[in-house]
Amino acid sequence: MNLLQVIPPIVDLYPFEETLKNTTEEKAIIEKIDIGGPSMIRAAGKNFRDLVVLSAKDDYEKLNQILISQEGQTNLEQRKAFAAKAFEVVMNYDITISNYFNPPQGKVLRYGENPHQVATFYGDLEQWFTQLHGKELSYNNLVDVDAAIALIGELPSISFAIIKHTNVCGVANRTTVFESWQAALAGDPESAFGGVLVTNGKIDTATAEAIQEIFFEVLIAPAFDADALTILSAKKNRVLLQSKPGVTFNAVQKKSILNGNLEQGLDTGNYTQWDEAGARPCSNKEKEDLTFGNIICKHLKSNAIALIKDKQLVGKGCGQTSRVDALRHAIEKAKQFKFDLKGATLASDAFFPFDDCVRIAHAEGIEAYIQPGGSVRDKDSIAYCKEHGLAMVMTQLRHFKH
Repeated sequence: MNLLQVIPPIVDLYPFEETLKNTTEEKAIIEKIDIGGPSMIRAAGKNFRDLVVLSAKDDYEKLNQILISQEGQTNLEQRKAFAAKAFEVVMNYDITISNYFNPPQGKVLRYGENPHQVATFYGDLEQWFTQLHGKELSYNNLVDVDAAIALIGELPSISFAIIKHTNVCGVANRTTVFESWQAALAGDPESAFGGVLVTNGKIDTATAEAIQEIFFEVLIAPAFDADALTILSAKKNRVLLQSKPGVTFNAVQKKSILNGNLEQGLDTGNYTQWDEAGARPCSNKEKEDLTFGNIICKHLKSNAIALIKDKQLVGKGCGQTSRVDALRHAIEKAKQFKFDLKGATLASDAFFPFDDCVRIAHAEGIEAYIQPGGSVRDKDSIAYCKEHGLAMVMTQLRHFKH
């Protein structure tokens, strides 16, 4: 005999969500709003110390196996877990009904990532920006703006960054906005075309005139000189956003996958430890560049490598399927724009599984490295650094970004 036959209560709610998918007829939809079912589930869940409550068909077999393996018994921990599931089912059921009567209000965008995709934004952009000029932000604009704001919020003043497909392709920190812009653009002027620009300094006239020379989609800054705003407003579709201070991101990041959602906390911080594991301590200049580079690398898609010299991104590899490929791409980019890598530093978003990255980078003149560590073969990279007089910092904080 199936032991489930003797274990109450099992409650299947009326299929409200399924009905929504299959019809728009109001009478049929309203008829599928369960009244007594949620009450029974809540009552049973409240009394989890004394009974098991099942609220989803996909848990039937799970309970059946528990009862078979435990000779018809359940323990308190198992009953509490089933109760938690029950309250979650009721919560989602009520939210679905609420959304039917009061649909969430969103802003319909021109299209999604591609023209054939429908897209809507749910949120309040006015909390973040005042739009001073330009067309409505697109789906891709919003995704890049999100990446730009996340990055600039972790950079020292005065920094300028160029974002392309959520990756930073140019970034630098200098004493003026104009100098920061020049250095950021020099890092990869080719990729900067059509990008999203962001700074934590005021856009002055000289910077506006320099920026005006390239095509870009969006510029974000905390302030604009009047003359700078006039210059940059010459093209009607260009989006100019004045960022507002003190706004923070949601504490939880969400992503829809398959038929559900993923949630995680924000990747906060730069490093948790600063372990000098190489042959020598970093110089003050190297430490500045490594600290800066580790943040840049954190905001690149994995696998990621960032090459930094004088607080300027001079080469990067991102979204690669191997770390050594990311490094090769970063070196190739640096050479493409005539950067001398002697004295540059290297940041990696995750550990070096072998010593190949250190060997290849050292051959190009790079003598200081920052990485989280944690590989079973950390000793290989450390040994190479010690043998060749190189600095290596282990942070114990990985920065994967997918």
